[in-house]
Amino acid sequence: MPFLELSLVVRIEQQPRAEEALDDLGALSITLQDADAETPDEQAIFEPGVGELPLWPTITLNALFDEHTDRRGLSAALGELLPWLEPDQLNFAEVADQDWERAWMDQFKPMPFGRRLWIYPWNIEPPADDDLVVVRLDPGLAFGSGTHPTTALCLEWLDGLDLAGKTITDYGCGSGILAIAALKLGAASAVGVDNDPQALTASADNAERNDVADRLALFLPEDHAVEATDVFIANILAGPLGELAPTFAATAKPGAPFAISGILAGQQDELLQRYAEWFDELRVDTREDWVRISGRRRS
Repeated sequence: MPFLELSLVVRIEQQPRAEEALDDLGALSITLQDADAETPDEQAIFEPGVGELPLWPTITLNALFDEHTDRRGLSAALGELLPWLEPDQLNFAEVADQDWERAWMDQFKPMPFGRRLWIYPWNIEPPADDDLVVVRLDPGLAFGSGTHPTTALCLEWLDGLDLAGKTITDYGCGSGILAIAALKLGAASAVGVDNDPQALTASADNAERNDVADRLALFLPEDHAVEATDVFIANILAGPLGELAPTFAATAKPGAPFAISGILAGQQDELLQRYAEWFDELRVDTREDWVRISGRRRS
């Protein structure tokens, strides 16, 4: 069936109350996006920092309602719940229904990363080839599919390591794609840490489907007892990467290879200086406007 979509633009401080009002009025779903996405000073947000939920200064809320919802009644109710809301802030549109998961899977194709590693959707069967290492993803819970440049940089880095029998920590695990890839590449065990409980659910689900759930331990940051592992990787944002550098150093064994990403070009110099306190052999790799820093924990 089709839906009625209501869109409104609010300031960041108004977003929680506006979202609550839409939910109270029966919104079937609510999505958030940058209201200034087409302006030159667009702020890119790849993944929330640990303990943070960064949003844009102005936000467009798109709420879906049943197609028979009365527009005037909805507008009047919102006017009572949100007195600061102006009528011209409300935009209605009809949205045709479709199988969203099916549409996602039709666009998601197998992707190679490095020499051996491939990411495959569930609707495509990989070839029988012992030389390929295949990670399968569930589109219903995918926080990261490998399509973002930072994820691609991290996957290629993992593919270039000898992970046989190693332990690895993936900080900001999202869908679990990096930890799962490491396990499929030969790691003995992995720890995934994320501040979003739904991300841990996604990681657990994807690990189960890839037959590595018994080797992946998942934690919220406050529940994670820092223990040094053979390999460390974090794909979050530059701010948290700087703040958590001492924690990351404690999570990597002496001589352990490490990689951090989620860094916009131009942010790397400060992080290179920060991480030089604990890590050697620092190098920078870039893809599009994104950066990966890698090196080794000082012995």
